Amino acid sequence: MRYFAIFAALMSLILTNTAAAAAPNFVVVFCDDLGYGDLSCYGHPSIETPNLDRMAEEGQRWTNFYVGASVCTPSRAALLTGRLPVRNGMMSAKRRVLFPNSNGGLPESETTIAEYLRQKNYATAAIGKWHLGHLPEFLPTRHGFDTYWGIPYSNDMDALKGHPNYRQQSHVSATYMPSIEQYNVPIIHDDEEVERPADQTTITRRYTDRTIDFIHEHQKQPFFVYLAHNLPHIPLFASEEFYGSSARGIYGDVLAEIDHGVGRILDTLEELKLEQNTIVVFTSDNGPWLPFQAHGGSAGLLREGKGSTFEGGMRVPGIFWGPGIVESGTKHELGATMDLLPTFCSLAGIDVDSGSMDGYDLSSVLTGKSKESPRDRIFYWREEKLYAVRQGPWKAHFITEGCYGIGPKREEHETPELYHLEHDPSEKYNIAERHPEVVDDLLRFAEEHRRSVKPVTNQLER
Repeated sequence: MRYFAIFAALMSLILTNTAAAAAPNFVVVFCDDLGYGDLSCYGHPSIETPNLDRMAEEGQRWTNFYVGASVCTPSRAALLTGRLPVRNGMMSAKRRVLFPNSNGGLPESETTIAEYLRQKNYATAAIGKWHLGHLPEFLPTRHGFDTYWGIPYSNDMDALKGHPNYRQQSHVSATYMPSIEQYNVPIIHDDEEVERPADQTTITRRYTDRTIDFIHEHQKQPFFVYLAHNLPHIPLFASEEFYGSSARGIYGDVLAEIDHGVGRILDTLEELKLEQNTIVVFTSDNGPWLPFQAHGGSAGLLREGKGSTFEGGMRVPGIFWGPGIVESGTKHELGATMDLLPTFCSLAGIDVDSGSMDGYDLSSVLTGKSKESPRDRIFYWREEKLYAVRQGPWKAHFITEGCYGIGPKREEHETPELYHLEHDPSEKYNIAERHPEVVDDLLRFAEEHRRSVKPVTNQLER
């Protein structure tokens, strides 16, 4: 009996060490135009997101989490490469995003999260919105993903003439949903078109279905799923099950369906006993598209929204869930979507050249080994210009400009505006006159950063 007990103890130790050494799985759920204040766990009073609330309670909810740009294409490039999009030609003053008639895309020279993880035999899938080039040479399967299924750009593109123009309906009902025929967007499977127009009333459910199927198929090896919802970018679509379910109108219906899908993914991981070795991240590509009123989201107490470099444009929800890896709690440290690449690689045991990265390894904060984030700064780029910089609680605006069509007109400031974001997260009170030494420090810091950005071919203007 004594030998049996010793043998059992040794086997238990071996199994424990094997599990601890196993490469973790990663699932990123990336929404489109979801605002900082749009989830109940971030304070929204009428949108219910019970599954995301559960993620936030059991995992980490970050209150200072940022994107690399305040619009779709450059923000996505930043997440997948860990680099500011101005470094890889994915930011432009003439065309802020890629369109169906664009000829450019994410350069082959860039290395994505998927390409790094493949070094350790990860199965990789991109599901949903891509928006980093729709031509064959730029699709996800050319950037480290084993498979792709989704709409290759924004869901309002390829709009057909002869239908009411959603963009020009300034007072559209909060419950209005257009027909799918108005938007002739395709669904691409790997590199082939399989549906046009995409049935967007079922797109959220089908993205979730594809994610769950992929997890089932690859449960015996490490996997990375990049699930990028096209919604709640306008036009808003919800399935029959969720349409009319929310007090917030169709915008709330859309988030209820996304939240339900997140719950299904978490349930799948637990059913397959993968939750102890999987991290699920939930975030957004930029702030809310405010001109669309009830069809746009909310930045909560933050100023402005999508398209701007005020906080409402670039600070987004950031939730990390992983019961076996992530220490629970609310984090007020600085983090960004660009940090996902070095963080995932660190957890997977993959070396990354930190000198080429704008991202930081957050793994020590996620696992509870450190209370302080290695990130102490945020750069706010817009249209190939550095508009603002944050270091610690201080933020200096060199150029200010509102969202698409609303907010303040563009203004270059001879003396930068200065805000203390812990005291004044709404950026209401310019205190530059009180702290000239802080302004000088941030000006010097910004100039050093600008010098690190080298000219590259602009992919959005090709």
